[in-house]
Amino acid sequence: MKIELAKAWLEASYSDLAVIKEIIHIDYLSNMVAFHSQQSIEKSFKSILEYFDKKVPKKHNLNALYELIKDNVPLYDTDILEELNELYIDSRYPNSFALMPHGKPTLNDAKRYYEFADEIFNRVSEYLDIKTDFN
Repeated sequence: MKIELAKAWLEASYSDLAVIKEIIHIDYLSNMVAFHSQQSIEKSFKSILEYFDKKVPKKHNLNALYELIKDNVPLYDTDILEELNELYIDSRYPNSFALMPHGKPTLNDAKRYYEFADEIFNRVSEYLDIKTDFN
């Protein structure tokens, strides 16, 4: 087990959540809330892989990462992972900037993404029993 590296991934995940807390109320930045939510979840998932000394892929696809850790932290609703995957990919190209099929994420969408990312972070921290000084 690589507890220190798992903790580092969780700290990085928490950093994304901290950014979201600062911007969650700004409608204009709803796409950035979605981006940081995706990043936080990705890092939380990767902390599990690191903890169990499994290869951490250089992938950003939440569904693919979830397949690797789903026995550790089962989720009841994985549809949001696909939504965040699409937003993450689109946010990397200036012509899209994290647009959903119906346009930019609403502030309500952004809050839902944040709450989901926060839940994942807390569940993973609890599951791995990693006490942190940053949360």
